Amino acid sequence: MGEVDFAAMRAAMVASQLRTSDVSDDAVIMAMARVPREDFVPPARRETAYIDRSIPLGEGKAMNPPLATGRLLTVAQIRPGEKVLLIGDATGYAAAVLDHMGAQVTAVADDARPKAVPAAVQWVKGDAAKGHAKGAPYDAIIVDGAIAELPKMLAAQLVDNGRVAMGRIERGVTRLCSGRKAGDALGFVSHADMEMACVPGLEAKAQEFVF
Repeated sequence: MGEVDFAAMRAAMVASQLRTSDVSDDAVIMAMARVPREDFVPPARRETAYIDRSIPLGEGKAMNPPLATGRLLTVAQIRPGEKVLLIGDATGYAAAVLDHMGAQVTAVADDARPKAVPAAVQWVKGDAAKGHAKGAPYDAIIVDGAIAELPKMLAAQLVDNGRVAMGRIERGVTRLCSGRKAGDALGFVSHADMEMACVPGLEAKAQEFVF
């Protein structure tokens, strides 16, 4: 078997998965065209790095399809220099793409820092639902996957008029959503049904105590 041409696979991903499916932010496209996605998947799955499906990582985790990452970052409207809190990025790929886009990235996940993550990314191993209040406030929060609802502790770490992009699980269907904070309120808009990996621990709504 010959050597895999990952550069050609990356170019094909951009042409057939991103540009044809509403990934319209040139900064997102450029970053995903340059960041080697194959460096962020398990070695045994490198050849599947650019398929248009989620990639299983074990322990109930998965890596989002390229289209989900592209659409998520497009609706987030990230600009260079913005402070971004990234939640649930198990592999570090989304963090690397955001870093390439010029964002100041703080990533919170329950995994150890992946080797391929750029040095400029602050990687915090911890509870994704709690975020990283020490670095707040953030211009944007990106959830790298699907969750039932955004924890209040995370919403509190946004600047006023700050943005959120995530997958929201509604009645068994995952929808790509974006939101904006106004005072204590956070409203969301649904963009499209989307295949996205669930973020472990955040896929069910928080239960209220009943007395």
